[in-house]
Amino acid sequence: MPESIQIQLKKGVLEMCVLTRLARGDSYGYEIFSRLLAQIGMGEGTIYPLMRRMQADGLVTTYLAESSGGGAPRKYYKITEQGRAALVAQRAEWTDFRSAVDAILAEEP
Repeated sequence: MPESIQIQLKKGVLEMCVLTRLARGDSYGYEIFSRLLAQIGMGEGTIYPLMRRMQADGLVTTYLAESSGGGAPRKYYKITEQGRAALVAQRAEWTDFRSAVDAILAEEP
């Protein structure tokens, strides 16, 4: 059975959403997942493979920091300059795409 359009759309914009979150400040994986789950219903199994790919692509870097609860250190993600440039490009593409789709949807059937 084919994936729903909603799932396909989420997959298509997930990197842009993560980069946007990281542009606002460094974060650890579970925090990124939790925020995106609340806002767009993203599944937990998608965040860590995406983060590994983004790191391999040079869009993010990582570092360890002590957790506030005194537990094990957390791996934090930080957007790179390459990631910021990718985000600017992705946002421009998204704006153009969204405008084109909105124009099509506004046409009379």
